Amino acid sequence: MPVDTRVRVIKDEAWDGPWREVFTGTIDDTITPQLVTHPMAHVGEFEYSVRFDEPQMDSSEDGPYRKAVIWARYIQPTSA
Repeated sequence: MPVDTRVRVIKDEAWDGPWREVFTGTIDDTITPQLVTHPMAHVGEFEYSVRFDEPQMDSSEDGPYRKAVIWARYIQPTSA
């Protein structure tokens, strides 16, 4: 996804995380999108830096965060 893409950050269907709620944000250029190097990543899964529209708490009640690096499976491009 290119920089400035509007996205919706979603929760995982298998557990109550990694974010407490669904919210919107924008892909930014803090990092270049890169492959996730974690054993639980999907093959070829990228991670992106997302700037949030509103500060967010994660599912562990940490935060509030204004941006984070988020795996592609939790990001859906939006039209607005």
